[in-house]
Amino acid sequence: MSGELLLFPPSASTAATHLDRLMLALTLLMSTVIIIVGALLVVFCIRYRRGARMPRANAPSRSRRIELIWSTGPLLVFLGIYAWAAHDFLELARVPADAMPVFVVAKQWMWKLEHANGRREISELHVPVGRPVRLTMTSQDVIHSFYVPAFRIKQDVVPGRYTTLWFEATQTGEYDLFCAEYCGTQHSLMRGRIVVMSPADFAAWLDRGTQQPSMAQRGFALFRSYGCDGCHGANSSVHAPKLDGVAGRTVALADGRNITADDTYLRDSILLPARDVVAGYAPIMPSYAGQIDEADLMAIIRYLHEGAAAQGDEDEQRH
Repeated sequence: MSGELLLFPPSASTAATHLDRLMLALTLLMSTVIIIVGALLVVFCIRYRRGARMPRANAPSRSRRIELIWSTGPLLVFLGIYAWAAHDFLELARVPADAMPVFVVAKQWMWKLEHANGRREISELHVPVGRPVRLTMTSQDVIHSFYVPAFRIKQDVVPGRYTTLWFEATQTGEYDLFCAEYCGTQHSLMRGRIVVMSPADFAAWLDRGTQQPSMAQRGFALFRSYGCDGCHGANSSVHAPKLDGVAGRTVALADGRNITADDTYLRDSILLPARDVVAGYAPIMPSYAGQIDEADLMAIIRYLHEGAAAQGDEDEQRH
């Protein structure tokens, strides 16, 4: 910024606007309280200092009005700020249905990102301006944290589970991406950038990466190469759950529980199949822990989301 002093980093997402307003309101509120308390302190120190000729007889010992004002006033202000912050937090938790999916694998010391069409990036993410982007993230080794100051977003990326984060960029440009969790000796070098482009420029950039299979197509190929279709395929003789449309569906388990087949459940079913056994099936599936890396797991799960459509695309490519 060539020596320019900024109170805030650039504000380049919808979340940044809301968070900046909240932080500004908190700063103004705390400043007002400090000024009022400080002013009263100075006035009382001067007016009632030792030796001052002020009447001190019959000083009031209590005032219900002051007690009520002092108790209820801050309480109402606190509840108002809490409701405001809770509303903004819930908005960050509600991922728009039309959000563009991006899949992130963190590892020492880089970010590996993949778009749904199969285009991959390392420590760099291209996105269109004005469109929500949904990040599904996991770590290959230790805890990392995906942090973009200009977007005011930060989310821990944890090994063994999926975390999600979404944002909508409001300005084109390049913005810093950091890891905000100490993750090893080269933690300070684990940085990248978010490149926000116009929709037309982004579409052209994304099309240049369509030579490789999409994530779902690659996931179907992996699904077959690991022999999953041998048990879960439509023509399989093995008594195993059929996976068509399983993603997002409610699944009844052998222990009587019902669980939603989200990304975490699908991942655990591949790596820890004995944890949540589907009702009516024997726990005979082997574990693939240590055999499939995180990027390939995400591709298989993407295939399970898209199902038969991805299989049809793959069949067309083979013929």
